[in-house]
Amino acid sequence: MSVRRLAKEQPASFAFSKATKAKADWWIAKYPEERRQSAVIPILWLVQKQEGWVSEPAIRAIGELLGMPYIRVLEVATFYTMFMLEPVGSAALIQVCGTTPCMLRGAGELMKVCKDRIGPKDTLSADGRFTWQEVECLGACANAPMAQINDYYFEDLTPESMARIIDDFAAGKKPEPGSRAGRASSEPEGGALTLTDPKLYDGSAAKPIRKLPNSDPVSA
Repeated sequence: MSVRRLAKEQPASFAFSKATKAKADWWIAKYPEERRQSAVIPILWLVQKQEGWVSEPAIRAIGELLGMPYIRVLEVATFYTMFMLEPVGSAALIQVCGTTPCMLRGAGELMKVCKDRIGPKDTLSADGRFTWQEVECLGACANAPMAQINDYYFEDLTPESMARIIDDFAAGKKPEPGSRAGRASSEPEGGALTLTDPKLYDGSAAKPIRKLPNSDPVSA
């Protein structure tokens, strides 16, 4: 794994928004005072939601808020790949799964669409609106190929549907996440093949329990 570094160009300063600070205080209050540093991950995430990425001034501000050395916050931010250490697209951060199931189902073609429409991976697009990455397994293998775009999963993708999604984001729209094959969750294409009778799982076929087993009081 390559070493993850902070972006070369950094903003001059960082300030928590009122909403971010209120939520950060809420997280800090969940821990004993001497354990306030335990809130570092959710606060890093709050900062990323505010700014779009985690800058060096933000890391210092988090350290000051939590009473942590700057390097300790930096260690956390560089360890977890969910934290972006340089600016990403303001419209969409597209993370295409490149692990085996998705690759076998056409992830390479999705990446080609991203490269043709956006530019090189791990690079902010010329207009500042898009970034795309190749990432490891995102846990939706049954619906391969898929990508996480911003906070949501887009599954059963094709080159054509990926292109339409990018066009929609470029037009300021919010494409609906989920399967592009119309399936719910991870059921087979065309619909569920097992547990098709609701009585098997809705409790209607269950017999009422008159008495719980082993519920008699123990006699001395």
